[in-house]
Amino acid sequence: MVAETAVKKLYDAAKRGDLSTFQTLVQQDPFLVDQISFSRSRNVLHIATIHGQVGIVEELLRLNYSDLARDIDSKKSAPLHIAAAQGHVEIARKLSIVAPEICWWVDDQGMNPVHIAAMRGHVEILEVLLQHDLSPATERLHRGQTVLHLCVKHRQLETLRFLGEKMGDLVRAKDDDGETLLHMAVRCNRVEMVRYLLEKNKIQKLTENSMGKTPLDILKESSQHTAAYSEIEELLLRCSDKPLLNAFRGITGMTMVVVVLIAGMAFQAAVSPPGGVWQDDTSSHRAGKAVMASAHPGLYRHFARANTTAFASALVVLLLVIIRVPIKSCVLMTVVCYATVVSMAAIGVSYGASLSMVDPAETQTVGKIVAVVVSVYVGVHVFITVCVYVPEMYVTWKRVKRQNGDLPVAHRMRRCCYQFMRNFERMPIN
Repeated sequence: MVAETAVKKLYDAAKRGDLSTFQTLVQQDPFLVDQISFSRSRNVLHIATIHGQVGIVEELLRLNYSDLARDIDSKKSAPLHIAAAQGHVEIARKLSIVAPEICWWVDDQGMNPVHIAAMRGHVEILEVLLQHDLSPATERLHRGQTVLHLCVKHRQLETLRFLGEKMGDLVRAKDDDGETLLHMAVRCNRVEMVRYLLEKNKIQKLTENSMGKTPLDILKESSQHTAAYSEIEELLLRCSDKPLLNAFRGITGMTMVVVVLIAGMAFQAAVSPPGGVWQDDTSSHRAGKAVMASAHPGLYRHFARANTTAFASALVVLLLVIIRVPIKSCVLMTVVCYATVVSMAAIGVSYGASLSMVDPAETQTVGKIVAVVVSVYVGVHVFITVCVYVPEMYVTWKRVKRQNGDLPVAHRMRRCCYQFMRNFERMPIN
């Protein structure tokens, strides 16, 4: 039976960091450290760690009491759990060396030391614990939440930034409810975290959870009378090309088919121009030259320029789509779209010049044909806009107005645009 006086002296020495008293007690009874258990089933190493007494911890480890690092208290916390919670970096470093497996052990809350350090905002502790192995940070918590969800929940932006850069794709992980970090940040009104998660496209803001709700849908369910609400809404509704970027693969796939067809048509028209080519040499022409160039030189110049423009534009589109030049994707897609429109317009002009050449009545001119093509294009575009997009925008406007009452017009317009782009995002692309 250990005397109560010795227990109190050992506790006080570990608490105050009285190394000389501690060494004296251990010399008098080498088994004293192993025999004593304090409240909550804690040993001497627990007590020294709680109070940040690095000297006592070093002495215990020097005297080969490293097994104490694997003892757990009534809350299933090892000394390393306590060091992570208290932010004692040196103690955490020494304990992780003698018992690295403790980084995996969970307490009665289901959290390992990495989770605890992240929750408390101790970045230096995380650097120590994850120095050799990142795996403990990938362990899931209650309902499938990650350590990053824990950072968002407890307002630890610095640890979120640190782990976000270190863990990579874990930033986009979802919990069992299908919610990303952005969903949770919006739900908890974490403005700075929302801004961080949206920068550099870390998380797609249109991602839906298992209930089909995006972060903006979550925001609408919260109180609209807080200062954070407007800031978060501004971030989520900010003009973005993400819906277009998500559709980029399908759009470029369709564009490839179109431009390959245009390039083939332009090439065929160049080697086999309308009206054919001369078959023999004469004083006025040579064999293989275009008949159109001699009979209608002005019309042939229009045809040649338009045909060359169509062919060159199609090749530019093919090149950009194939090699994916190192510029922002939105810029790439804009160039691709405009180059495709140019090639289509040029092949239309080439068609008009060809038709003028082969028309026996010579009633068709390039200007007339171009006017017809433009009229048809504009008519179809106006029809689609009036019959599809305008009614959809109007319905969205009325719904937003009904839901939000006196919401400023600028905010209402942004929400309508968001709904429109969200519907565009969901359009099937074949």
